[in-house]
Amino acid sequence: MKQDFSLLVIVAVVWAVLALLYATVPMFHMPGYAAVWGLGAVVFLALAAAIAAASRRERKRHEHHGEASHE
Repeated sequence: MKQDFSLLVIVAVVWAVLALLYATVPMFHMPGYAAVWGLGAVVFLALAAAIAAASRRERKRHEHHGEASHE
């Protein structure tokens, strides 16, 4: 799950950078697309947060039952 989290964070950062570029670079002439890319970044960050939360819950469940955590 750690790799999933890392990949989603990287994708979210790329989408956020593209949103920033679309919003601020005049030669792209696409300020409306900044919202689309920004929303995509938020979606990917939400997915990464959900994966991180699930991973923490799973780790706590294993610790509570006396099992070793495997990643």
